[in-house]
Amino acid sequence: MKRIGFIGLGLMGANIARNIMQGGYPMSVFDPRQESLAPLLEQGAQAVDSPKALAECSDIVFICVPGAPQVEAIVEGEKGLALGAHEGLVIVDCSTSDPTLTRRLNEALATKGVTFMDAALGGTPTQAESGQLQAIVGADEATLEAVRPVLECWAGKILHVGPAGAGHTMKLLNQFLAMGYGAIYSEALTIGAKAGVTPTVFDSVIRGSRMDSGFYQTFFQYVLERDRNAHRFSLANAGKDIRYVANLADDLEVQAGVAHAIKDLYASALDEGAGESFVPELSDIVAKRHGVSFSS
Repeated sequence: MKRIGFIGLGLMGANIARNIMQGGYPMSVFDPRQESLAPLLEQGAQAVDSPKALAECSDIVFICVPGAPQVEAIVEGEKGLALGAHEGLVIVDCSTSDPTLTRRLNEALATKGVTFMDAALGGTPTQAESGQLQAIVGADEATLEAVRPVLECWAGKILHVGPAGAGHTMKLLNQFLAMGYGAIYSEALTIGAKAGVTPTVFDSVIRGSRMDSGFYQTFFQYVLERDRNAHRFSLANAGKDIRYVANLADDLEVQAGVAHAIKDLYASALDEGAGESFVPELSDIVAKRHGVSFSS
């Protein structure tokens, strides 16, 4: 079986790695946080001391970290994957990263006989646990087919959207929609509250209509029931993702006023120290600025 390496054992990564191990693949892991390693080591994974060492002992390496700076450091930094890379190695980036970086790493590593591809994630931590995430893949057809059996251990749906970088581009467009909804719901609730429309009344009209969605339902599970676990995606990550969207638009010379307005709203919440709050809590932040509270 292919030897698998995994870097980044956070909320999503740990579940993905566990599902790959349950598929019977030998697993080596690297994460500077020892507490993240322990559960997988107990299940039979082997720890290594650097990304370089991980590349040396793996056929396929998965990266699942917060964003582009971390990906770049893991691949090209001191004791990075590139230093241990061998011909035939495939590196699969599951992070929400910058497509420009993805394409550059793909080109740079190709000179070593190494393939760098993206498999951006669609779904929730619950879906990660059950092995039912979406894998939004940017790769050539042959590389995808080579890694497909491993992807199938953790992805209920594999969507091939183009060459390297296309998966991250599509993920950013998805995040543009999601963070846009979060911003719109937050401002709509505050406008409604100032006009005498409660969140309950708002929900009675939207729920079950054409404007209903899975995102809406988990967002409003927090708004109405104050359930923080309903929609566990931090404002820090949301702000980072929508910043990448705005940067991509700028790079492509697209005048994306909406993307920049959404970016500015999330940035203002982060400036207030709300990075560890989850996206639905943006509704409370906007409401508080206008003397409104939904907590009751």
